[in-house]
Amino acid sequence: MANTPSTPIIDRHYVLHNKEKTEEIIKRAMVDARKKIPEGAVATYIPELGKVNPDQLGICIYPLTGEKICIGDYQERFTIQSVCKVIMLIVALEVCGYKKVFELVGMEPSGEAFNSLVELDLNDSKPYNPLINSGALAVCGLLLKEVSFQDMLRYSRDLCSDYDIVLNETVFASEMKTCSRNRSIAYLLESKGIITSDVEDTLRFYTKMCSLSVTAESLAALGKKLANDGVCNETGARYMSSRTARYVKTLMLTCGMYDGSGTFAINVGIPTKSGVGGGLLSVSDKRAGIGVFGPSLDEKGNSIAGCRLLREISNELRLNLFYDPEWNKDEEEEGGEDNYTSETISHDILQHIKQ
Repeated sequence: MANTPSTPIIDRHYVLHNKEKTEEIIKRAMVDARKKIPEGAVATYIPELGKVNPDQLGICIYPLTGEKICIGDYQERFTIQSVCKVIMLIVALEVCGYKKVFELVGMEPSGEAFNSLVELDLNDSKPYNPLINSGALAVCGLLLKEVSFQDMLRYSRDLCSDYDIVLNETVFASEMKTCSRNRSIAYLLESKGIITSDVEDTLRFYTKMCSLSVTAESLAALGKKLANDGVCNETGARYMSSRTARYVKTLMLTCGMYDGSGTFAINVGIPTKSGVGGGLLSVSDKRAGIGVFGPSLDEKGNSIAGCRLLREISNELRLNLFYDPEWNKDEEEEGGEDNYTSETISHDILQHIKQ
């Protein structure tokens, strides 16, 4: 019998380029990303956040295999803000259960701003998802009956492998003085029977979680555990179930960047959660956790330079959720997505379309 050629095996085991090449790619991308900073602005509606230097930019990439890469202001402390919604959702799913959580909040993108109450006020509905303010406040109402803030602080430190995380009392006080919109959302949720805990206690709990001090490096450590199915690959300790990790990553992809989530998914393809403190938590599944800090925000409330930075490196470092070493050959040969035109479509594809 004649030997038939074996099917070539594609090695999909992810390893970053060598450190020197990876740093070169990131530094080049950071130069481009910094050009976007003047187009954004820091969040002034929280007075303390308005004092932050907008020119800062840092990134940490923590691969499951290979060396951690940290560049720029990756150790600068900032408040986690809405990125804490990921941690609260993890705890709620594990402690309260999936059924109870999703009876109170949905799983759909809202299409509205992160602090909108339009969909709650006009519709007789629950919050669209747990990663907008209304959904996170509903989750807090559940958590308040099960865990303390100190429990959440300890777990946040463990998840982020950062035992220097503390409550930023100054930012917390500043937010509590200016949280009338969140207070309105919380009382509206109470009127609908979605929050059944004390509203003011729920609001304080939520605001304390938003005021935790983190770094890009600590967010990368959290992202790495999510990328590894909820397990710390150094110790083997499991921090959440596989199902929780999967639900959270899916919601980050579809809802994590508020009403810019679809555009970000197309341009970057990495499940990401943003915060108005300038943080971005990204999860390149089975590849790496990524943390970014860039406090200048776009009109959606997302880090303007951070989003550009992730867009620049997502394919070049093979971090895109849909990256495949074979399937992306055409893009690499044609010079990337920005050079893609109808003229690049092959004759064979046109034949299929026009039959």
